[in-house]
Amino acid sequence: MSAALALSERTRGRTAPNPNVGCVLVKDGRVVGRGWTQPGGRPHAEAMALAEAGEKSRGATCYVTLEPCGHVSPRGPACAELLVAAGVARVVIALGDPDPRTNGQGVAKLRGAGLVVIERVAEDAARAAMAGFLTRQVRGRPFVTLKLATSLDGRIALPSGESRWITGPEARAHAHLERARHEAILVGRRTWEVDRPRLDVRLPSLEGRAPRRLVLSSTGDLTRPSDIASLEGVDHLLVEGGAETAAGFLREGLVDRLLLYRAPILIGSGKAALGDIGLTDLPAAHGRWRLIDTRTLGSDRLEVYASN
Repeated sequence: MSAALALSERTRGRTAPNPNVGCVLVKDGRVVGRGWTQPGGRPHAEAMALAEAGEKSRGATCYVTLEPCGHVSPRGPACAELLVAAGVARVVIALGDPDPRTNGQGVAKLRGAGLVVIERVAEDAARAAMAGFLTRQVRGRPFVTLKLATSLDGRIALPSGESRWITGPEARAHAHLERARHEAILVGRRTWEVDRPRLDVRLPSLEGRAPRRLVLSSTGDLTRPSDIASLEGVDHLLVEGGAETAAGFLREGLVDRLLLYRAPILIGSGKAALGDIGLTDLPAAHGRWRLIDTRTLGSDRLEVYASN
């Protein structure tokens, strides 16, 4: 299942409105097929793995990160039916599919055809890997990551507005990799007008993975943070600035994940990373975030937090 989860990450940010699923077929202790949801959502991971395995699929065990779809679509057959037709003997599933068109029907079809089905293997890891799809299904909006690059004292720019560059090349490269894993990237109007950010992906071989660029303003793509619910084909949204835009998303409880890049510098009376987030007392600030990852990037430090 760990291998299937790793495969699912290959097209994160490119499969919406479909989930980014990974699949591995194993027979006689050897991997005979691998698959992951392709850009645009088709083929599905199971179809790709079955095509690679061919006749070796018969009697194999399928490890898949999401319940195989149980409904026939104009874009392709139901994966549960493909697994049955291929003669797969056993299916190990990380997570059930909340899509009402499947939601248990895939498992029912597999068991009805005599396949052994094991569920909820590495369920938490699968939820993290497919957070965009699941957030859209459950909350009706994209999964939102807020990125902040600050000094040790929480500043994002000098008093003059100069902000290039607070973090070093390693941290900036990591931020570009994050961009490649999102369908859209958003900044506020002032950031767009003053900084004129390119908001692209400048990493070798990933230049074509640049996300859709959005501006939050009274006359922009979106006028309020809550408008993100209307974005079609966007399950992962990266918010990059500025301070008031970031504060607006936090104030409305729309941030699911926080990327905090901190450079080992002190700026003093520069521009703060955040505006008013609506906090009225300190006790309310506690318990909102949990640290899920931390790493060193050159001389900078990255901390990743998830919303509770």
